[in-house]
Amino acid sequence: MTDISRRPRPAPRQRRMRRFPGGRAAAVLTAAVALAASALTVLPQTAHAATARQVERLDRGLTSVHTGSGNLVSWRWLATDPNDVAFNVYRGGTRLNSSPITGSTNYLDAGAANSADYTVRPVVNGTEQAPSEHALQFRSGYLDVPISPPAGGRTPDGVSYTYEANDASVGDLDGDGRLDLVLKWYPTNAKDNAQDGYTGNTIVDGLKLDGTRLWRVDLGRNIRSGAHYTQFQVYDYDGDGKAEVAMKTADGTRDGTGAVIGNASADHRNSSGYVLSGPEFLTMFNGQTGRAMGTVDYAPARGNVSSWGDNYGNRVDRFLAGTAYLDGSRPSLIMARGYYTRSVIAAWDWRNGQFTRRWTFDTSSSTNSGRGYDGQGNHSLSVADVDTDGKDEIVYGAMTVDDNGNGLWTTRLGHGDAGHVSDLNPSRAGLEYFKVSEDKSKPGSWMADARTGQILWQTASGSDNGRGVAADVHAGSPGAEAWSASDTTLRSATGASLGREPSSMNFLSWWDGDPVRELLDGTRVDKYGTSGDTRLLTASGVHSNNGTKSTPSLSGDLLGDWREEVVWPTAGNTALRIYSTPHQTTTRITTLLHDSMYRTALAWQNTAYNQPPHPSFFIGNGMPTAPRPTVHTP
Repeated sequence: MTDISRRPRPAPRQRRMRRFPGGRAAAVLTAAVALAASALTVLPQTAHAATARQVERLDRGLTSVHTGSGNLVSWRWLATDPNDVAFNVYRGGTRLNSSPITGSTNYLDAGAANSADYTVRPVVNGTEQAPSEHALQFRSGYLDVPISPPAGGRTPDGVSYTYEANDASVGDLDGDGRLDLVLKWYPTNAKDNAQDGYTGNTIVDGLKLDGTRLWRVDLGRNIRSGAHYTQFQVYDYDGDGKAEVAMKTADGTRDGTGAVIGNASADHRNSSGYVLSGPEFLTMFNGQTGRAMGTVDYAPARGNVSSWGDNYGNRVDRFLAGTAYLDGSRPSLIMARGYYTRSVIAAWDWRNGQFTRRWTFDTSSSTNSGRGYDGQGNHSLSVADVDTDGKDEIVYGAMTVDDNGNGLWTTRLGHGDAGHVSDLNPSRAGLEYFKVSEDKSKPGSWMADARTGQILWQTASGSDNGRGVAADVHAGSPGAEAWSASDTTLRSATGASLGREPSSMNFLSWWDGDPVRELLDGTRVDKYGTSGDTRLLTASGVHSNNGTKSTPSLSGDLLGDWREEVVWPTAGNTALRIYSTPHQTTTRITTLLHDSMYRTALAWQNTAYNQPPHPSFFIGNGMPTAPRPTVHTP
């Protein structure tokens, strides 16, 4: 298969590579402080490009969260609803609201029992429509989805292991309009790439919200278990109204029907537990049955192990994955390998039951060699339309790849753990990108124009900066704030010091009633304050995942209104416990599941070092009316 041709670009879009080395921190921060002295002007927000993007056909996601005051009932405002749609809320056959609700998508039924049954009915042009599905009942403030751990085992070197629920994702696997869960099970002897030793198999389940297991896929002994090996994508790639599941597979992978991919008896593990030989595959699984519908050779191929940065198997098996609207309308699958030295990204379409490779970006190719793209990858990626042409780019770390597979820009500022793309500074046109760096000779963190890579501000170098976050967590400063492990202060959208850093620098959640985002870390949610943070939620009987990363299985706008749910496994790994906000809000925003940048972020959230999702527009204090996406459903 060959790459698509490089089409010419319009003159106004500058395509030259951008280089922004370190050494300017003091001057940049001085300028940032001066900029922050005046209030930011929030520019009007616009909807997506005119081309309608394919999104999921969703139900109302209706929830009833029991609180000390009664039940908070909340539901989705769909992008396919009219702009002026209103809603009526029913408990049983009784309408609760005196007039149709227009200013929000939630309602507090004061004093109601936690077992009360609710539906909601849209009102369009004064006419009440059909009722929704019945509400999911969060009777204790959460909903438990029953799960069953796989049986444990013993590795060839005699180490016993059991299983723990790990990362999860969502998609409508059976086409009924309600999101389902896809859960990855980790053996307790899962390994980082830098650690030798055998691991148990990675197991992946498809689950309904009532706990019904649709299928179980066993990736087999030739796929090692750990944060960097299995990045699974759940999305409706072919537009049939049902999500597919894409994963890297190998000899011995067993699909959801029990069928084996490749050679069932092959064992390619070496004495250190690494898999450095044997075929590698990419498989698309049917989301409803788990059946392997199509399998091709994995690209990028392993090739010479040492060409990725070492010869023992650490850096060759660093994988990233995502989903992007490369044509502006339909989703494509992104599969990638490497980021410390060589990086290769392959874009695939799944149409009519077949894989077609759209393009391949390789930092060592004759086109890209020597242009500063090597060694610029993160332990995660982001997907966004950074140049506003209606098509998505791959923000891979300190570099970005255009929708056609060409390099768009590189800062040459190197590898890092975390990056955040959104409209972080709404007084500027377009999106911004905040990133932290591991290279002690480079800036510890920096904010860039996401379209060009131009550095807007940066912090001092000198440390391996492992954590960093950007979001509007402080109403006292316009736009988003940013902070990181090696810095000592919370910074404004323009880099100015704002004082005390938040208590955590991990995940985020829109949890309470205002549009300022909250802090999600471990099994708690906190609200930032200049003198101290306020605890809003301490989850009960659950555990976080991924060691010191302390991440949930999944976090995002999964149900109810635009606020975000958090999914943690219970302590005994017998349920996925979904928490949803009990707080009322007067803010009405279209479900973030229909903002395609946010939706693809939910898809790539499980990739390597998990990162929180961000929408394509600014949500925060002083925000204008949120835009309405232009979408279509199957």
